[in-house]
Amino acid sequence: MGSTADARAAAASGGRAARYRGGMPMSEYMTSIRKRIGSDLLLTPAAGVAVFDDQHRMLLARHVDTGMWATVGGAMDPDESPAEAALRELAEETGLSAEIVGLVGAYGGPKCRVTYPNGDQTSYVAIIYVARLLGGEPVLQRDEIHEIGWFTAAEADALPKRIEMHDIVPDCFAAWAALS
Repeated sequence: MGSTADARAAAASGGRAARYRGGMPMSEYMTSIRKRIGSDLLLTPAAGVAVFDDQHRMLLARHVDTGMWATVGGAMDPDESPAEAALRELAEETGLSAEIVGLVGAYGGPKCRVTYPNGDQTSYVAIIYVARLLGGEPVLQRDEIHEIGWFTAAEADALPKRIEMHDIVPDCFAAWAALS
């Protein structure tokens, strides 16, 4: 990212310093845990957000490490609520802002277990929200997100997605439809 994009990403993250391991950003908190446990399996609370535009299309992001599409989200920081984490991740990863309008669900289990390129193993328990786009200028966190796009349910179904997203994405469209 260029210096302007770096400044925006730092502002969006509240100035949190990120550490990099295996090409993926980690908070100082997660870095301190990984220093103690290495790459062993870590159960991690996470939050994500399914953002919809006025054409009822959902925002998805294609991740650098896998090339797969997913909702925007990530690990929660200490003392951060799931809703705060979801909106922070949205701002950090895309530069966009949204208003949470509902809860999609909670997800975990074998489908939410990830081994990162550096060998770190994580089992996420994720709270996913549904939200309405408020605005913002797309500025991607290029070390994590390759591209973003707006998709209908049929278009999203055809995308290569991480395994947990085969459950989450249809649930997000159903949650949005119930609110519309």
